[in-house]
Amino acid sequence: MAGRGSRLRPHTLTTPKPLVPVAGKPIVERLVEDIVRMLPTAVDKIAFVTGRFGEDSERDLLEVAKRLGAEGKICYQDEPLGTAHAILCGEELLEGPVVVAFADTLFRADFTIDADADGVLFTQKIEDPSAFGVVVTDDDGNITDYVEKPKEFISDQAMIGIYSFKDGARLKSELQYLIDNNILLSGEYQLPDALRNMTHSGVKFIPGEVSEWMDCGNKAVTVETNRRVLDILEEEGRLHEGTGIDPSATIIDSTIIQPCFIGPGATVVRSVVGPHVSIGPNTAVTNSTLQDCLIQGDTTIDNSVMDGAMVGAKSSVVGTPLDVSIGDFCKIG
Repeated sequence: MAGRGSRLRPHTLTTPKPLVPVAGKPIVERLVEDIVRMLPTAVDKIAFVTGRFGEDSERDLLEVAKRLGAEGKICYQDEPLGTAHAILCGEELLEGPVVVAFADTLFRADFTIDADADGVLFTQKIEDPSAFGVVVTDDDGNITDYVEKPKEFISDQAMIGIYSFKDGARLKSELQYLIDNNILLSGEYQLPDALRNMTHSGVKFIPGEVSEWMDCGNKAVTVETNRRVLDILEEEGRLHEGTGIDPSATIIDSTIIQPCFIGPGATVVRSVVGPHVSIGPNTAVTNSTLQDCLIQGDTTIDNSVMDGAMVGAKSSVVGTPLDVSIGDFCKIG
């Protein structure tokens, strides 16, 4: 999670993308929760490979690990040298069974893992694979090759950035081999090169298909992911984890159309909120109508009609058009 999150600006100018809240929780916390929930064994250590995000962000990440019963560790990637290099920055934890995940997507998947496989690379079938890295499989379903952004159709199984390995030490060895031998693609050390070397040497990887893949790469898809996460939480009855109204929130002369998240200390007055709206802590919404919106904490929304908007923390919006995307500490109207 060391990237700058350029596609999600201005929301990532002051907050690292994985710490942007979706349905009331940071993206990375929801991702790690889903992994921990679905794995058949307990997770005892979690490494967060980051840029220099500052002490507050690092403390938040360590608290995420603690809440999940694991020991957290912050590892730094100071230069954007690729996915293989990023994973190797957490080399202290590359022992035994390891799950690697890139922190800008959320997912739903079955983590039942074939006992005969050395690893599972989670994929999703997509209509246009030309913008993704894809896996190629044989007749038995084993992965035989990895192709980055194929110009001609080779496979529709796109890698989504979640990988499970039986032997973390073997993975570490292959990643180090790329670094030691300066094996680069477009100036970066890439994970698929290590996976390809492992596959050609007899390591057996199989694809694990996810039932749902939710991107948080830009504003539009992040708002859509907020919508879907709220739906999922409502469907699964996990109201305490995201959907609903915090007991400390104040609702006056307003209609709340679920599913919504309304955070602690928030106030909603003479407004219609929902469906699919997340409102951060201590935010005030007055005389407004909101749907499909993601509003962060300590913000004021007044006399506004919003649909599909994303508003950062500590901002103020009065009488805005339907759709707006502003970051933290901004003021409109």
